[in-house]
Amino acid sequence: MKHIDYSAVDITGGFWRRRQELSRESTVNAVYDRFSETGRFAALNCDWKEGEPFQPHVYWDSDVAKWLEGALYTWSKFPEEELKVKIDQIVDTFLANQTPEGYFNSHFQTQEQENRFKIMNDHELYCAGHWMEAAVAHYRVTGETRFLDALGRYADYIAKRFVEDKDTGFEVPGHEEIELALLKMYDCTGDKKYLDLSLHFLNLRGVHPRDLIEGRGWAKAHYAQNHLPVRKQTEAKGHAVRAVYLYTAMADAAEKTGDEELKAACEALFRDITEKKMFITGSIGSSAQGEAFTVPYDLFNLVAYSETCASIGLIFFAQRMLKMTADSRYADVIERALYNSILASTSLDGKAFYYENPQEIVPYLHTRDNGGSAIRWPKMQRSEVFSCSCCPPNIVRLIPALGDYICSVEGDTVYLHQYAHCRVDLGDGRTLIMETKYPSRGRITVTLRGGSARLAFRVPGWCTECKYETDKGYTYFDVEDGQTVSVDFPMKVHFYEARPEALFNCGRCAVQRGPILFCAEGHDNGANLRDLCISVRSRWKLGIHPELGVPTLTGKATRRVFEDDRVLYRQNDETRCATPVTLIPYYAMANRSESEMLLWFQWH
Repeated sequence: MKHIDYSAVDITGGFWRRRQELSRESTVNAVYDRFSETGRFAALNCDWKEGEPFQPHVYWDSDVAKWLEGALYTWSKFPEEELKVKIDQIVDTFLANQTPEGYFNSHFQTQEQENRFKIMNDHELYCAGHWMEAAVAHYRVTGETRFLDALGRYADYIAKRFVEDKDTGFEVPGHEEIELALLKMYDCTGDKKYLDLSLHFLNLRGVHPRDLIEGRGWAKAHYAQNHLPVRKQTEAKGHAVRAVYLYTAMADAAEKTGDEELKAACEALFRDITEKKMFITGSIGSSAQGEAFTVPYDLFNLVAYSETCASIGLIFFAQRMLKMTADSRYADVIERALYNSILASTSLDGKAFYYENPQEIVPYLHTRDNGGSAIRWPKMQRSEVFSCSCCPPNIVRLIPALGDYICSVEGDTVYLHQYAHCRVDLGDGRTLIMETKYPSRGRITVTLRGGSARLAFRVPGWCTECKYETDKGYTYFDVEDGQTVSVDFPMKVHFYEARPEALFNCGRCAVQRGPILFCAEGHDNGANLRDLCISVRSRWKLGIHPELGVPTLTGKATRRVFEDDRVLYRQNDETRCATPVTLIPYYAMANRSESEMLLWFQWH
């Protein structure tokens, strides 16, 4: 299946155009400014000395490389000179400080020259992979080869050390990333050496005992998905971001090589994540301990870790699976994560971010003395920068490249996976024009110009009232040059319940309209949100929040009344007080002062 690249997709209006404009106007600059203030860009000069501020950390290069990649995508759609100057400065600095053999790492070049490729968990190959992704983006956006050539030299040096000389302190990366980056280098250049090096790292994973992560206690090999060879892995384990980056590379490699065993492992892993270990928002990673997957159905909302990068990695993984098989299960997961966990990770003004995305907020619990226990409550408010600031630049590179997820082509069939007001160049003389107000409305109108095609519209999994016949979640229309086809997905309010094994949600429901989940905040509904009991039979009214400017759902609910505040317990009283309830999109939560937030409600 031919993937249509973001560069061939212009999002021209609607929901995602506004989000891309916010990223251009606010997010890309906000992250740049914070990284400048904390020394990340200056570190690229590789001249830091002991005693100076802003000591380069082992993962700082990856922060900069991701910002650079996102800035390139942004500049390709919104070409502004000021942004291009910043891009050029980073590339020039990298080239000026790359070693003759091709190596670059601002931490190791200033602090640990003797430890190059000796410490498995110190992110060298992870950083190298992000530089490679940025170099591919630079070449595709600018047409220049200098940065791509520089990362080609770096890849050659890595191959020399790990494949030829075998003089490194470990066999495979601690934090996966370079595997998928090398496959991007292969796509960009057509040079098989990049595919071979990626497969080298994939095939050695879970093979060498010396690659156990030291100092991780219970996690060890599982922490870095190094417990089994990749083709034998069927359960998502360990650090969630590392895991989905690995699974992305596995799926990409399976698609490129036709490796059915690797494909089967990817399918098993995808099902394990989405059927047993994914929060309803599309977030993954239940535990702060190891930032990790745990056991099936461990979806405790109050302490959910749900790192932003993990949701982004899940999108990458689902997209690679979609390239192998046109099945709406994969596109549905992309949609769920995009409209919920990804959007929630960034403030409405585009300047502040969540590292961990809370699935429920109860402020008074944050005042509890944990007595040194392992309980960790996700932050109630977003931050502009954090010490481990991997998530903000990941958002910077995802939003301007959203066109990557719109459609693909296989033979005469054009698959429409995600919906946005856009124009798509299919690369063969045909152009597709999509008009929609999605996600506020479910009508999608598509006009094809320049030839005929079979259009396959994804019928979203939430659209249970669908009137269309489907095959693996897609409905098909044969169209001629200039013909327009429309589909309409009813945007009703739906109520979701979790399996009984997901015990933290037993007896509760989540509220969703279209792809967007809605939550309640104390600002609009008062205290003790867990006591609210919403009426699923209420006539829910769609509106606009006067303060936040986002959609609202208003309906009916009840709650208990304890008139005597001295009473902790009482005999059961079925009397409840009727009360209106106002819900806002989950992505809009925590944009005011600290407040309770609830996604899963009692219901009647």
